[in-house]
Amino acid sequence: MSLGVRLEGLAVRHGDAHVLERTDLELPAGSFTALLGPSGCGKSTLLNLVAGFARPTEGRVTAGGEPVRGPGPERGVVFQHYALFPWRTARGNVEFALKRLGLPRPERRRRALAALAEVGLADGAGKYPAQLSGGMQQRVALARALAAEPEVLLMDEPFGALDALTRTRMQTLLRELWKRRGTTVLFVTHDIDEALSLAERVVVLGGTPGRILADRAVPAGPPDPELRSLIARHLGSG
Repeated sequence: MSLGVRLEGLAVRHGDAHVLERTDLELPAGSFTALLGPSGCGKSTLLNLVAGFARPTEGRVTAGGEPVRGPGPERGVVFQHYALFPWRTARGNVEFALKRLGLPRPERRRRALAALAEVGLADGAGKYPAQLSGGMQQRVALARALAAEPEVLLMDEPFGALDALTRTRMQTLLRELWKRRGTTVLFVTHDIDEALSLAERVVVLGGTPGRILADRAVPAGPPDPELRSLIARHLGSG
């Protein structure tokens, strides 16, 4: 299952600071969109609006046609920092996140073990964060989001702190999960190559206040050097 997301006339101001210019954007159900841009252009702000962690000054966000007024289980979020409880095992961290759904303990355990297996951590369910590598901890964070069976997955530079090899493996895992689940994905990054390797669409945000500079489909097959150059130019002009 997946939900479409719409941003209509969205703008954000904090006092005299204009963070995000009026923005319209549609994320079709089941799509994978990378939101690309330099630091400080409003990428995380936009993602937080979709997640329901923040409210716009103007405009609205809808998911599945319903207004977003706060966080909800249909929208899972994965951050760059894992934020795992060090005193809980991998399974315990995932189960704890499911408590807010009011699920009975056996169902929480079933979902946690299934999600950990899906991200390749079936054998690590009983390990504590300190016993896991950075990549494994990020898999736990991903499993924590997936266990709630979200219809929209929001990811804020989740692989930015990983080494190159682990990052590539996590990108491959994410693509496989998306193809299998069909979840709507919004993936925030400042890395052009990451955006082009993961997404089927790239939206470039830039400027002050932040605004959409480009919205391009990513063709299937090998990376398109012309598209990469075009995106780089947009980033430079922002």
